[in-house]
Amino acid sequence: MSIADKTILITGASRGIGRALADEALRRGARRVYAAARRPAAFADERVTPLTLDVTDAAQVRAAAERVGSLDILVNNAGLALYEGLGDRATLERHLAVNLFGTYAMSEAFLPVLTRSGGAIVNNLSLNSLAPLPVLAAYSVSKAAAFSLTQSLRARVAGQGVRVHAVLPGPVDTDMLRGTDIPKASPESVARAILDAVDRGEEEIFPDPASAFLAASWRDSAAK
Repeated sequence: MSIADKTILITGASRGIGRALADEALRRGARRVYAAARRPAAFADERVTPLTLDVTDAAQVRAAAERVGSLDILVNNAGLALYEGLGDRATLERHLAVNLFGTYAMSEAFLPVLTRSGGAIVNNLSLNSLAPLPVLAAYSVSKAAAFSLTQSLRARVAGQGVRVHAVLPGPVDTDMLRGTDIPKASPESVARAILDAVDRGEEEIFPDPASAFLAASWRDSAAK
């Protein structure tokens, strides 16, 4: 699915990977980019429509779905990551509210228009969906749940002509890892790799060097 002349909605589009995806979609000739965030960022390009959207707010999700008349690609990018273990249930519930139920709510709300367009859902997850990181335990749990949701949703909507992609990046140079001294991919390179893989129809997307080495073993695995 080429981005050219398509309409795309990206949550969490004010910074990081979300902002890079919006910029890359514009560079590739998108017709309209809905840049959604709790505090939308400014874009100079007139093809961008900012949307005030908290994915945990049911009323805001409904309002966004009513406002967007047609859509080709939904990117569920908004996420929460706190350095917490599993000792605090409230923290786990906060992660699940955004990373799991926010993704679910957006997918359900926009599925009718995506079915009409034969579109795609792109869920930005994490390598921690496959292997938890103890210092990000609650985050890892929520991303693993969102990966399972992605796989289940894919099976559900396949007959409706909607594709569902799971993005499984490793460390990326965003606010989440700012100040962490580890090799990190740039948001711009990850955004390019994501849209390239969507264009190729890849179901699981490993968009950076840290994750790419898992791609072949995942695709040949018994689980896949």
